[in-house]
Amino acid sequence: MRLVFELFKLRIGFAIALTAAAGAAVAPGHGAPVAVAAAVLCVLLASAAAGAFNQYAEIDLDRRMRRTRGRPFVTGRLRHGPRWLVLIAALAGGATVAAAWLANPAAALYTFLGAFFYAIVYTVWLKRRTWMNIVIGGLAGSFAVLAGAAAVSPEAALGPLPLAFAWILFLWTPPHFWSLAILCREDYEAAGVPMLPVVAGDARAARAVFAAASLLAASSLMPLGFGMGAVYGAGAGAGGALFLRAAWRLARVARSGVHDDALKAAARSSFRASLAQLSLLLLAAIADRLL
Repeated sequence: MRLVFELFKLRIGFAIALTAAAGAAVAPGHGAPVAVAAAVLCVLLASAAAGAFNQYAEIDLDRRMRRTRGRPFVTGRLRHGPRWLVLIAALAGGATVAAAWLANPAAALYTFLGAFFYAIVYTVWLKRRTWMNIVIGGLAGSFAVLAGAAAVSPEAALGPLPLAFAWILFLWTPPHFWSLAILCREDYEAAGVPMLPVVAGDARAARAVFAAASLLAASSLMPLGFGMGAVYGAGAGAGGALFLRAAWRLARVARSGVHDDALKAAARSSFRASLAQLSLLLLAAIADRLL
């Protein structure tokens, strides 16, 4: 069971599924519960397929990074071979077809695009080529929001609230991953991956984290203008403040040029704060709609 959890990156998958659930919650109208639940599950399965493909395609990088040397394909706990591609394709295809059948074709399209952007656009096309990899690849989370909203109705995904949350998810991804990249810069350097801290240095990357977190915190309040209530405002405000505080500390530590351990501690705190911010925002959005 642990191997399955690790291979399919289910920790990320459950976060993506929560994103889809939030998209359904904020969408205008009332979708059939079966369609919404099916879309959320299909987003989870498609995300799992994309996560497994990421590890399959990056086995050479994973061998060179301390953070990823324990992954199943690297250690040999799972044998790396083409049969996995068949399973991964079947899982992604099955999730897309199920979303079309149990929800609607629009939900299926967004489900597919989320997995495609992470597996192909980010992993295959961009990660080894440009520091913009995670910026463009961040659209994977945006499509999860739209998949959940489209399960309510195909037109609902294009409403102002789902689009606002898709924008928020797009903005969240860069400062989240750049914080991790600062923490693991030596790994990315050893693997030859041009993440922002490798290309621009820790200080400039930390300033980018703070700037992106500032834009994210401001944008997370935008749904208040489209009908979200006090519960959402409290969650979004608290989460944004938490992330901004950690990102500011990271930028200050990086600028001061203090010992590397202090920088890594600040980057770890910023990374964790980004997770807390997203969790608070999504849960508050769902609670706001339920209440």
